[in-house]
Amino acid sequence: MTMISDFAKRVAKIIASIPAGRVATYGQIAVLAGNPRGARQVSRFLHSMSGKYDLPWQRVVNSRGTISLPDSAGDHQRALLAAEGVEFDLKGRIDLERFQFRYSGEV
Repeated sequence: MTMISDFAKRVAKIIASIPAGRVATYGQIAVLAGNPRGARQVSRFLHSMSGKYDLPWQRVVNSRGTISLPDSAGDHQRALLAAEGVEFDLKGRIDLERFQFRYSGEV
Protein backbone atom coordinates (compact mmCIF):
# COMPACT_ATOMS: atom_id res chain seq x y z
CA MET A 1 0.00 0.00 0.00
CA THR A 2 1.39 3.39 -0.99
CA MET A 3 1.23 6.31 1.40
CA ILE A 4 0.69 9.67 -0.17
CA SER A 5 2.30 12.70 1.47
CA ASP A 6 0.35 15.73 2.64
CA PHE A 7 2.07 17.75 -0.09
CA ALA A 8 0.93 15.25 -2.72
CA LYS A 9 -2.62 15.32 -1.36
CA ARG A 10 -2.65 19.11 -1.66
CA VAL A 11 -1.20 18.91 -5.19
CA ALA A 12 -3.91 16.45 -6.22
CA LYS A 13 -6.65 18.65 -4.74
CA ILE A 14 -5.39 21.74 -6.56
CA ILE A 15 -4.98 19.98 -9.92
CA ALA A 16 -8.42 18.38 -9.60
CA SER A 17 -9.94 21.84 -9.14
CA ILE A 18 -8.53 23.37 -12.36
CA PRO A 19 -11.59 23.90 -14.56
CA ALA A 20 -11.76 23.24 -18.28
CA GLY A 21 -10.39 26.16 -20.27
CA ARG A 22 -7.86 27.12 -17.59
CA VAL A 23 -4.27 26.12 -16.86
CA ALA A 24 -1.93 26.23 -13.88
CA THR A 25 1.85 26.07 -13.81
CA TYR A 26 3.93 23.47 -12.00
CA GLY A 27 5.44 26.23 -9.85
CA GLN A 28 2.08 27.80 -9.08
CA ILE A 29 0.77 24.45 -7.85
CA ALA A 30 3.90 23.89 -5.77
CA VAL A 31 3.52 27.27 -4.06
CA LEU A 32 -0.16 26.71 -3.36
CA ALA A 33 0.59 23.23 -1.97
CA GLY A 34 3.16 24.66 0.43
CA ASN A 35 6.50 23.97 -1.25
CA PRO A 36 7.60 26.97 -3.35
CA ARG A 37 10.61 25.01 -4.64
CA GLY A 38 8.59 21.90 -5.46
CA ALA A 39 7.73 22.37 -9.15
CA ARG A 40 9.68 19.23 -10.11
CA GLN A 41 7.88 17.28 -7.41
CA VAL A 42 4.59 18.41 -8.92
CA SER A 43 5.78 17.22 -12.32
CA ARG A 44 6.81 13.81 -10.96
CA PHE A 45 3.54 13.45 -9.06
CA LEU A 46 1.54 14.34 -12.14
CA HIS A 47 3.48 11.87 -14.27
CA SER A 48 3.04 8.99 -11.84
CA MET A 49 -0.36 9.67 -10.30
CA SER A 50 -2.60 11.56 -12.75
CA GLY A 51 -4.16 8.34 -14.02
CA LYS A 52 -4.63 6.85 -10.58
CA TYR A 53 -6.40 9.96 -9.30
CA ASP A 54 -8.07 10.85 -12.63
CA LEU A 55 -6.49 14.31 -12.66
CA PRO A 56 -6.80 16.77 -15.55
CA TRP A 57 -3.04 16.56 -16.24
CA GLN A 58 -3.39 18.43 -19.52
CA ARG A 59 -4.17 21.64 -17.63
CA VAL A 60 -0.68 21.89 -16.10
CA VAL A 61 1.97 23.74 -18.10
CA ASN A 62 5.36 25.28 -17.45
CA SER A 63 6.01 28.83 -16.23
CA ARG A 64 6.40 30.11 -19.80
CA GLY A 65 2.89 28.97 -20.64
CA THR A 66 4.17 26.21 -22.89
CA ILE A 67 3.82 22.46 -22.90
CA SER A 68 6.79 20.58 -21.49
CA LEU A 69 5.90 17.15 -22.85
CA PRO A 70 7.77 15.98 -25.95
CA ASP A 71 6.44 15.01 -29.37
CA SER A 72 3.12 13.17 -29.56
CA ALA A 73 2.39 13.52 -25.83
CA GLY A 74 2.76 17.29 -26.15
CA ASP A 75 0.62 17.31 -29.28
CA HIS A 76 -2.04 15.36 -27.41
CA GLN A 77 -1.94 17.83 -24.48
CA ARG A 78 -2.21 20.76 -26.87
CA ALA A 79 -5.20 19.17 -28.63
CA LEU A 80 -6.96 18.54 -25.32
CA LEU A 81 -6.40 22.13 -24.20
CA ALA A 82 -7.49 23.55 -27.56
CA ALA A 83 -10.68 21.49 -27.33
CA GLU A 84 -11.34 23.19 -23.96
CA GLY A 85 -10.93 26.63 -25.55
CA VAL A 86 -7.36 27.38 -24.47
CA GLU A 87 -5.59 29.35 -27.20
CA PHE A 88 -1.93 29.21 -28.21
CA ASP A 89 0.08 31.94 -29.92
CA LEU A 90 2.29 31.32 -32.95
CA LYS A 91 5.16 30.25 -30.69
CA GLY A 92 2.99 27.68 -28.88
CA ARG A 93 2.52 29.74 -25.73
CA ILE A 94 -0.62 30.19 -23.68
CA ASP A 95 -1.41 33.69 -22.47
CA LEU A 96 -1.24 33.08 -18.71
CA GLU A 97 -2.82 36.46 -17.99
CA ARG A 98 -5.91 35.22 -19.79
CA PHE A 99 -6.00 31.47 -19.15
CA GLN A 100 -4.22 30.90 -15.82
CA PHE A 101 -6.38 29.44 -13.07
CA ARG A 102 -6.63 31.51 -9.90
CA TYR A 103 -7.04 29.02 -7.06
CA SER A 104 -9.19 30.34 -4.24
CA GLY A 105 -9.92 27.15 -2.33
CA GLU A 106 -8.47 25.93 0.91
CA VAL A 107 -5.52 23.59 0.57
